[in-house]
Amino acid sequence: MSKKLVLAVIDALKPEMLDRAVEHGRAPALAKLIERGTYVRDCVSTFPSVTPVAAATIATGTWPDEHLIPSMNWFHRGEERYVEYGSSFEASRTFGIVRSLQDTVYNLNLAHLSRDRPTVFETLQDAGVRTAGTTYLIYRGRTRHAAVEGGLYPTIARVAGGQFRHAVWGPDELFYADLFASRKTDCRSALGMPGQRDQHTACVTAHLVENDLSDFTLVSLPDNDTYSHKRGPFAQVTSIASADRALERIMHAAGGPDAFLAEHAVIVMSDHSQTAVADRVNLAEALGSWGVLMPGQEPDGAEIAVCPSQRSAQVYVLDPDRRDKLVPRLVRDLRAVTGLDAIVHRDGDEAAVWTPRGELRFAPGGELTDRRGGAWSVDGELAALGLEVEDGRVRSRTHPLALSRLWTALGTSRMGDVLVSADGGYEFVDWGGIAHVGGGSHGSLMRGDSLGALILCGVEPPPEGYPEQWTVADVTPLVLGHFTLPS
Repeated sequence: MSKKLVLAVIDALKPEMLDRAVEHGRAPALAKLIERGTYVRDCVSTFPSVTPVAAATIATGTWPDEHLIPSMNWFHRGEERYVEYGSSFEASRTFGIVRSLQDTVYNLNLAHLSRDRPTVFETLQDAGVRTAGTTYLIYRGRTRHAAVEGGLYPTIARVAGGQFRHAVWGPDELFYADLFASRKTDCRSALGMPGQRDQHTACVTAHLVENDLSDFTLVSLPDNDTYSHKRGPFAQVTSIASADRALERIMHAAGGPDAFLAEHAVIVMSDHSQTAVADRVNLAEALGSWGVLMPGQEPDGAEIAVCPSQRSAQVYVLDPDRRDKLVPRLVRDLRAVTGLDAIVHRDGDEAAVWTPRGELRFAPGGELTDRRGGAWSVDGELAALGLEVEDGRVRSRTHPLALSRLWTALGTSRMGDVLVSADGGYEFVDWGGIAHVGGGSHGSLMRGDSLGALILCGVEPPPEGYPEQWTVADVTPLVLGHFTLPS
């Protein structure tokens, strides 16, 4: 019988900072897992490398063109409105706190995430594996959970106008902030406020371990991301130490690390990394000559919707009949904006890329093979995406798996018509006026945002062996394979 499995996602965990935390003795639990397992320092995230997109890929094993979550902030063409998953409190307030919370808590899982791609919870539950999850953006499963009526719920209901009374469908055991709890515990999340979330996760997961309530548990440790946004990615040692204490608490619930690892396999991973931010780009202002749809405005009369998502952004042409005419104009105007690393759009059967280093076009199929085995045809300046070609193999040290990540982003039906990736040190100002200047951020196609850590301890490699290049999409197949289920 397979060991139980814990998948711990430490948001924005930067491999270099994990190395430093281990070296300084600040992360003993993670050090033990690295010592006993396999440590990957270059696990590639999605594009955009923002949490909702990466979380959906981690939980489904699919890329954005299949799971359909396009970004942190995006324009819903069918409902003719912006969707905001919480870029900042100020951005959520701009679109309406209640609407933003509804999109994040309910619609992300129950309406926006593709129904054609099961989550890891759904697949495991269908096979009779007991599942559990803590406060993670993607939680969809087979078990109905009513909103908590006691504890802090009256406060939530009062603040949100009673909007959070609806049940959700999740894993067998679900602990989502103080909104949903499959059973009573002594654990409280203080409404899921930053700085309290790792403690809440540790508390409920320790309860699950002590009472043998789950075979697969997704452990969400998001406070590292918040800390890094504020203080910068190179201050992560402190927040990594906090996440490590949460893992230690979980292990001690089983009698200590050795006893825990005798019964549990563990996967620890980043969803993305972070880059230091020194300057900001206000894309709506930069495109001020266009009719930009403003928050709360009816789309009649507007030409474009602008969707900043930290170090990535999208621009939507609102009139589909004018798309072919307006996209080239948009690309031309965006080229004049300081702080952009790449501007990308679909042109027929190809992707067209502009960067300050040159232009190229690419499409699936062709004579070049990337590190995942994907075949590509490329025409133009390879330096545009830092591409290197040798013996028919194409790779980029500066923009990891750039071709496949861009192509799956462009293939997402909800994605904008023009995609933008910020240059090093720049971040797009969100609709609340917030940028993390002096701190850290993520979202771009570049290496600093895109390469995260992955630790495998007690997990057997797939029959075909480990991939040459790991991605966040590889984790769900590993989990299913651990429980001898097809991926």
